[in-house]
Amino acid sequence: MTHLGGSSKLLRAMNDAAALSHVLERGTLTRGDLRELTGLSKPTISEALRRLTEAKLVTVVGYVSAGPGPNAEVYAVNPDAAYSVALSVRDRAADAPGSPGSGLPAVSAAVTDLAGTVRGRLELAVDFTRTDPVSAVVDAVQDVCKEARIAPDPVAQVQIAVAGSYDPRTDVLHHVEVPGWGRPGLVDDLRRRLGVPVGVDNDVNLAAVAERAHGAGRDAESFTLLWLGEAGLGLAIDLGGTLLRGARGGAGEIGYMPMMLPGVTGGRGFTGRVGFQDLVGGGAVLDLAAEYGLQESTAAGTMAAAVARAADGDAAARGFVTTLAGRIAIGLSAVVAVLDPPLVVIGGEVGQAGGPVLGTAVATALAEAAPLETAIATSTLQDDAPLLGAQEAGRSAVRDSILATLRRPTS
Repeated sequence: MTHLGGSSKLLRAMNDAAALSHVLERGTLTRGDLRELTGLSKPTISEALRRLTEAKLVTVVGYVSAGPGPNAEVYAVNPDAAYSVALSVRDRAADAPGSPGSGLPAVSAAVTDLAGTVRGRLELAVDFTRTDPVSAVVDAVQDVCKEARIAPDPVAQVQIAVAGSYDPRTDVLHHVEVPGWGRPGLVDDLRRRLGVPVGVDNDVNLAAVAERAHGAGRDAESFTLLWLGEAGLGLAIDLGGTLLRGARGGAGEIGYMPMMLPGVTGGRGFTGRVGFQDLVGGGAVLDLAAEYGLQESTAAGTMAAAVARAADGDAAARGFVTTLAGRIAIGLSAVVAVLDPPLVVIGGEVGQAGGPVLGTAVATALAEAAPLETAIATSTLQDDAPLLGAQEAGRSAVRDSILATLRRPTS
């Protein structure tokens, strides 16, 4: 009898999880829809929905005509069942002058409900030379929850995007330049102070999550995201929807990739062995642009000005775009030779400022430099891509946790 009782509880748990999984994925469903999707009987689905409703995981949001008889109830996930908070930590000094808190690193925060709706968002300038990252994150979580008019208690996950390599073996961030974020014990301290699971990932990896969910990588079998940022470079590798992070979280640190470039000069006067960052990083973009008579305060602003002037027939601007695209193709040719991706998405502040004009120039240069053919696209995301990716990752973690809990039968 104990075995039979345990088996029935396990079946109920699995049925509840299956029903909720479909509601989470599809948005709104009727009992009939769920019967078709799960193959379960009408009484079984009715009981599962009753339990999910009592647990406040789903709710009735409307009715639809179902022919003769009463209208069918339409079920959706209860958005207030759980929340996730996403944070993006970046170097504000890289942003356009005059922006709030210019010169200081910035923390952007967004709180998302279980249905995927952003309930609140804010941006803070933080002096991490004086403020401990743990205190800054805790304050940001509390502030964004206040902005959303929700209590912090239902927050079930905090997901952080930061420019650095997170090593899950040591629970430490490496190659991160924001003060205080590389100290051992930081992530564990965040978990203790917040009292909820905390996920940390490289900002470009999370930008790729956003590209997969909402951008140029949405329909791609696999793709790589080349991040051309003001402060640095990065590469995210999406293999069928799964990110390749490497043994220590360092996959994609393409700025460190060494190159032998005899005869290549420009900007800082480098010759011979350089890193890819020295070739196409924000500083290198500014130096190269100066050679073509383009003078802007940021690399992204320079790129945007060059694109605009090139469209008006400016030969110098076209020369700058072509030369920069050739440099980008040098690094990408190595990526293509090793990974053979069907698609390369160019993102980051500089990449997006270049848009299709830069994308086309890179595709032309890559066709000559790379041993394999690959498509080139530029990101169409108009928001903070790492923050968007952190929102997706955080919400996914909350959903997975709820479903895992449902699949464990209670005593």
